[in-house]
Amino acid sequence: METSTTECDTLPAPRLASGLTPDLDHNRSPSPFPIFEPSSSGSSPLPTISDIEMYTTPTAQRKLCVRHQRMADEGTNLKLQQALDALPVQEREAVNAIWSGFSSSSHPRRELILQGILTMCCFSQLSLLTEQLGQLIRIDPFTVLPREVSLRVLAYLDATSLCRAAQVSKQWKSLADDDVLWRGICEQHIGQKCLKCGWGLPILERKRAVRTNSASPSSSPPSFPPHPTPDLFVSEIPDALPFTRPWKDVYSERLSVERNWRRGRCSVRTLRGHTDGVMCLQFDETLQHPSFPILITGSYDRTVRVWNIETGLEVRCLRGHTRAVRALQFDEAKLITGSMDHTIRVWNWRSGECIRTLEGHTEGVVCLNFDSNVLASGSVDTTVKVWNFRTGEAFTLRGHRDWVNSVRLWESEDPADVEMGCGSGSEPRICQDTLLFSASDDGTIRLWDLARRTCVRQFTGHVGQVQSLKLLEVDERCDEGIGRQEHRIADSNMAHIAQVGNPTNPFEVCTVITHDANSESMEDIQSLDRVTREVLAGSSRKRAKRPVLISGSLDNTIKVWDIDTAKATQTLFGHIEGVWAVASDKLRLISGSHDRTIKVWNREEGRCTATLVGHRGAVTCLGLGEDKIISGSDDGDIRIWSFAGDIRL
Repeated sequence: METSTTECDTLPAPRLASGLTPDLDHNRSPSPFPIFEPSSSGSSPLPTISDIEMYTTPTAQRKLCVRHQRMADEGTNLKLQQALDALPVQEREAVNAIWSGFSSSSHPRRELILQGILTMCCFSQLSLLTEQLGQLIRIDPFTVLPREVSLRVLAYLDATSLCRAAQVSKQWKSLADDDVLWRGICEQHIGQKCLKCGWGLPILERKRAVRTNSASPSSSPPSFPPHPTPDLFVSEIPDALPFTRPWKDVYSERLSVERNWRRGRCSVRTLRGHTDGVMCLQFDETLQHPSFPILITGSYDRTVRVWNIETGLEVRCLRGHTRAVRALQFDEAKLITGSMDHTIRVWNWRSGECIRTLEGHTEGVVCLNFDSNVLASGSVDTTVKVWNFRTGEAFTLRGHRDWVNSVRLWESEDPADVEMGCGSGSEPRICQDTLLFSASDDGTIRLWDLARRTCVRQFTGHVGQVQSLKLLEVDERCDEGIGRQEHRIADSNMAHIAQVGNPTNPFEVCTVITHDANSESMEDIQSLDRVTREVLAGSSRKRAKRPVLISGSLDNTIKVWDIDTAKATQTLFGHIEGVWAVASDKLRLISGSHDRTIKVWNREEGRCTATLVGHRGAVTCLGLGEDKIISGSDDGDIRIWSFAGDIRL
């Protein structure tokens, strides 16, 4: 290193009282220490601190290195002056002479002097040097670097390290709590599984969205007349004002929920109102109106009930079907239900009015699914009917040999992959990339081309009736994480059992069995926090998406299918009786069975992570949220298993 890179204008030496003058010798480097020149009599008094400061050039006008700038800020010279004042005059003069000679030397000569002093030091002096140098050579990088560079450095830290850094000092806390850093961490984990550590955090959409109150009803579909919104749904909450939460709080909240999922910590509420088995349900926590989350259930008691999830109270009961309600789906504008009375009804679920009745099936309607343009329904009559919202026309798909238990619409991004074709101009206009999956009691799953009205693919593998389907867009897995996950599966065989619910009512006491309860080891927690902040570090990569089909069958298994090859890539075993319902998101998969249990699965690993026990009948329908499971059963109960908040079991 060149000498010029290490030189700086150190603090000038103060003078003795007998000759107090500013140091005008610019040809030598002034000493960083207070040096006193003795008078001719050797007894001149030493200057006071104010005298020293009077003739000291302001540090802002000199070029100082980082160390001497810190010394000036901390007042190190003044402390050294006080120590020097405690010495006798002769010793004081001797020390001043040494310091003055060292200060007036060039940097190469200083190095030579230091090397000579080191050779004369005993171990006790070398020990003192080691102790002092350990402190002197420490530099707080964030006091030197610009804030932008400091944030770039901190972007390589994990969440745990950032929390520890925030405890160092106020300046470090200001940097470590910066929203830019924590937003990067949230983007890596929330709503998806991290490519490196395998962890994912829930979005908690209801808490993220800013909900606003509106006195006007939601818009109805074009073909339905508008209806006034009943007072029951008018929110009494004042208009919500937008606010911004720190990203660190967002991450902490979602991490707490995810750990509850992994440790099987939940609370349970039971909703009662149906007088017979609950066969279908759906809930939505993101509706703009009303201001509370809505749950709608259908039952063998021929009713459809609307619930407020927050309070657990029944909001409305819809009556009109003459037999069991087996299927339902709703959105902001409408509710569509299918019944064993052969009909499909369209409701204004806010007012409870039946708007339209669709007839076409010759037997009971068991399942339905709709999007903005198309309604598909499956029936006991072994057919699938497709109703076009735009034209009002319908057509029938035939091919199954037994009840059609589940249908799912799919918008394919690459129609060529499934040999799509176009219908003639006289046929109801269906988007060419709209496909339909159907599952049947004949043990098969079929993929239909709605434009051509033909079956283009058949999935075989189940040996029992296929009862439910779930279609999911997932990210491609990272090979790095698979090896770590498989290693953990082989090493963990622990289980933890906890009782939850209302202990005063034996019918509301539920059991949560967490399999591999200790699998969330310190290594797992560190792996969650070990992820590099790719967005800020500049090494982010785009995730490949692929569709996944999940099916549950009365052969006691759950299968995960590759849609391109129509082959099962995974088979999940665990239930001892048939599987009636499955639900899934990017983070987990759940299943409900005739054995009265609900199982939570790690889909990538094919491992059951928890078993929820509490229903007194078969679990017939499920809803999966980011922090809850809602289940319906043949026992007529609806249970809400909440993993949110600070839950202690």
